[in-house]
Amino acid sequence: MRLIRLSSGVSRVVLAGALATALAGTAGAIPAQAQAAGLRIAYVNYGQLIQQSPQAQSAVASLRAEFAPKQRTLQTEANQLKAKEGALKKNEATMTQDQRDQAELELRERYQDLARKQSEIQDDVNTRRNELMSQLQKNLVQVVQNYAKQQRYDLVLADGVIYANSALDITPAILGALKAQGGRAPARRK
Repeated sequence: MRLIRLSSGVSRVVLAGALATALAGTAGAIPAQAQAAGLRIAYVNYGQLIQQSPQAQSAVASLRAEFAPKQRTLQTEANQLKAKEGALKKNEATMTQDQRDQAELELRERYQDLARKQSEIQDDVNTRRNELMSQLQKNLVQVVQNYAKQQRYDLVLADGVIYANSALDITPAILGALKAQGGRAPARRK
C-alpha cells in the first residue's frame, strides 16, 4: 500500500474518510498509519449491539406482550375450527348431502376468515417491529456518537468491516452505555 503525503491544509475529515476507505481494503495496516496521523479510530459491532442491548431485548418483550392477546385469540379460534372439522367428519355419515355441503362451506369461510385475520395481525406485527427497530437504531447511533465524541474518536466504523483488531472494538463500552440507560424499549410513536 502506498502512503500519500497530504498538505497541511487537508482537513481531518478528508483524511478520516480516506483512511476509512483504505481500512475497508487493508484492515491490518491502517491502525498504525492512523495513529501516526494522530487520528483515533474505533470499531463497533452493530449487529452485536442490536442483539445484546437491553433496549433491543426490551423492544422484543414489548412486541410479544403487545400482540400475545391477539395471537392467543387466533389460536383459540383455530382450535375451535379444528374441533368443528372433527365433529363434521364424525357426523357426516348421519348428515344429508345439503347439511354436509352447508357445514363444509361454513367451515371453509371460517378458515378463510381466520387466515385473513392472521395475515392482518402479521402485518401489524411487522409494522410495529419496523417502528421499534427504527427507533432502536436511532438510539444506538446516538449512543455511539455520544460515546465517540466523549472519548474524542475521529472515526467509528461499523457495518462493512471485515476485520477489526480487538483493541479498536468499543462494542463492550457501548453496551455498557446502553445498559446505563436502563434498557427502556423505544416508546411507541402516536
